[in-house]
Amino acid sequence: MKFIWRIHGKEHDLTQRGLVMGIVNVTPDSFSDGGRYHDTGRAVEHALELATEGADILDIGGESTRPGAEPVSEADELKRVLPVIHAVRSQTQALISIDTMKASVARAALDAGADIINDVTGLRGDPMMSRVAAETDAGLVVMHMIGTPRTMQQQPQYADVVAEVCAYFEERLRVLEEQGIAPQRIVLDPGFGFGKTLEHNATLMQALPKLTVQERPVLVGVSRKSMIKQLLESEAVEDRDWPTVALTSHTRELGARIFRVHDVKPNAQALRMTEAILG
Repeated sequence: MKFIWRIHGKEHDLTQRGLVMGIVNVTPDSFSDGGRYHDTGRAVEHALELATEGADILDIGGESTRPGAEPVSEADELKRVLPVIHAVRSQTQALISIDTMKASVARAALDAGADIINDVTGLRGDPMMSRVAAETDAGLVVMHMIGTPRTMQQQPQYADVVAEVCAYFEERLRVLEEQGIAPQRIVLDPGFGFGKTLEHNATLMQALPKLTVQERPVLVGVSRKSMIKQLLESEAVEDRDWPTVALTSHTRELGARIFRVHDVKPNAQALRMTEAILG
């Protein structure tokens, strides 16, 4: 099975070599880094550092999607992300992803030099997002989530979490293709921690090979998430970094191809070592 992701007309072959997506939170309320990169200059510096450490993609976001997060205005989100995207684009060839639920922010980010739209709502939250996607040739990350970031962890329930996530992916691919978006532009994100209990997350992790719907690459985003905290019974965020590295290696063995992480260097090293062993 070949895994091709088409971004701006260029085909990226992920069959043998996966991609590391480095997280750049330009927010004052990030759960994992405490808003350390809310300042534009520091955010740019951090993004370029992640690229040097091996990030293939820089995922820049100006609105927190942690459980219970409050929405931010379009103006505030644009003010946070656009200067960072402009500056980063001028200094690196790494792919740039805009992590947003707003179509207007996505369009402005693409105009500023971004390559990928990463929408936690799966292009459902803003009715104009699919039009923006159809009118461009950007890569797309379609994630599964129930509810909204504010409500998603309020007693999420599934009859069969694996079957329901797979059905959601099938539906999204079908609907988006009907709207003029080629499936080759899309990667799928099961949304670990987005409307899932620890048990749901573990079940999805075990069933990861089944989530490769229509030969679309799967993105895994578990970096520093509360599922690690729950399993380790530790409140320290720094205790979640090495377990994240372990999960990068493990999920690559299970078939994932894109890995969204905070700590790029050790995850990139683990990914390359795992791929070398896999041949």
